[in-house]
Amino acid sequence: MNTLLITAIKGAIHAGAEIMKIYSEGFKFTLKQDNSPLTIADERANAVINAYLEKTAIPIISEENKRVSFAVRKHWDTCWMVDPLDGTKEFIKRNGEFTVNIALIKNNTPVLGVIYVPVTKMLYYAIVSNNKAYKCELNSHEFTESIFHNSRELVPQKEENNQIKIVGSRSHKSDETDTFIKNLKLEGKGILLFSKGSSLKFCLVAEGEANIYPRFAPTMEWDTAAGHAICNAVGLEVAQVNKKEALVYNKENLLNPYFIVR
Repeated sequence: MNTLLITAIKGAIHAGAEIMKIYSEGFKFTLKQDNSPLTIADERANAVINAYLEKTAIPIISEENKRVSFAVRKHWDTCWMVDPLDGTKEFIKRNGEFTVNIALIKNNTPVLGVIYVPVTKMLYYAIVSNNKAYKCELNSHEFTESIFHNSRELVPQKEENNQIKIVGSRSHKSDETDTFIKNLKLEGKGILLFSKGSSLKFCLVAEGEANIYPRFAPTMEWDTAAGHAICNAVGLEVAQVNKKEALVYNKENLLNPYFIVR
């Protein structure tokens, strides 16, 4: 598992380097069939990650790869789940809130997660069975063993004085989220609400900057798998709304149900 973690970290960091080249040079974007944006950065980052992960001989599900039919995928007990550029809308807005997400899925559950933030060179990672997750600010878009020596353990925080810090999506707001927050206020909770793009929302809950992340808008499995692993590693749950069952992966339909991280 440590070898797979290093492979995923290398892929994420070097994909981030490729993304930043395009971010600096300027770019155009097109719209995919679902009206979500696509840039050359998505495609080049995906190629970098595939080059690393293919060496593991573990099948890959990526937002930018050709879809593999469920008739084939259902026989995979292990697979990679990849979003080479999560938060393409934030990338286009140039606000820095985009990430590279790589997760390892085993028996429909994330067991390893890596999230890299190219603009800040911040790396988040976890092996779920170790019950710990870490962050490290890199000096460059290069992998060195010093990453593991310079990392800081993530520690989530419980609400204090009946105050809840809620992190929501910057680009995908919904009436259901507003209702969720309104109900907490009716319970007498004090609410501090702020927004972030991409999988950074998972990271903020995992490191104690937020207490809860409610998601009442569409996400795909590659949007959530890496953050799910990191949150699980520090004892947080990523549960479906109303069912309290964890999100599962490599489903026939890769669309997630609504969920709450806490």
